[in-house]
Amino acid sequence: MMKLSLLGLAMGLASQVALAAPSAPPLQDKQAFIDHLIGQMTEAEKIGQLRLISIGPEMPHEKIREEIAAGRIGGTFNSRTAPENRPMQDAAMRSRLKIPMFFAYDTVHGERTIFPIGLGMAATWDMDAVAKVGRTAAIEASADALDMTFAPMVDIARDPRWGRTSEGFGEDTYLTSKIGQVMVRSFQGSSPANPDSIMAIVKHFALYGAVEGGRDYNTVDMSLPKMYNDYLPPYRAALDAGAGGVMVALNSINGVPATSNTWLMNDLLRKEWG
Repeated sequence: MMKLSLLGLAMGLASQVALAAPSAPPLQDKQAFIDHLIGQMTEAEKIGQLRLISIGPEMPHEKIREEIAAGRIGGTFNSRTAPENRPMQDAAMRSRLKIPMFFAYDTVHGERTIFPIGLGMAATWDMDAVAKVGRTAAIEASADALDMTFAPMVDIARDPRWGRTSEGFGEDTYLTSKIGQVMVRSFQGSSPANPDSIMAIVKHFALYGAVEGGRDYNTVDMSLPKMYNDYLPPYRAALDAGAGGVMVALNSINGVPATSNTWLMNDLLRKEWG
């Protein structure tokens, strides 16, 4: 199956859009191309592109293909093989705008070849070994028809009661930042659009590992100096390394849920960090 990553999406889309709209700007003018495409989309189609579906009993494959063809789903989580994904990609090509699907999975410490957990990788302090983990995972995941991974997880964790500590790289801000950068570059290679690469989505933005009492999804109460000195640098490092996206955290920060936190998602992530 031809792999379609988010960055490579426009390549697969260009010819399709050109058929429907001959006046579409050239792909090289990315912003104009995107603006033109969005200008053609209905509100329902825009919402559809924000829909990430986890395949399960409540949403069987046949229903998903119907929703995709209607332009109401943009990507899936948990479909990770070509036989699963090819029919869904075909359904996307039957939709009005023919926007390709993307397929995502938590390829955190290996895809088919399983490597040590995040804490194990961090304990080595061996960036060459970490890079090999990320590159091998990317090659295998892309062969499995995946476009992106919800990784690396760079949440600083200093409370051993937190159940997801093992997924990350520990309590050290510097080490976690370095490993996050290596993993991003290894996953994405020279371009996430390459057939042997996948897009990295750094998570969980932000402060997910600092939940009170180590209780998952719990609130976080933290000062700005501690955020900027201890907890935020790994996310920034992964983005500076070229991570294609960010997964929002599931906790609240100083009383405001991360998912609706204007300061976090707009002022800090978009405006301050670009």
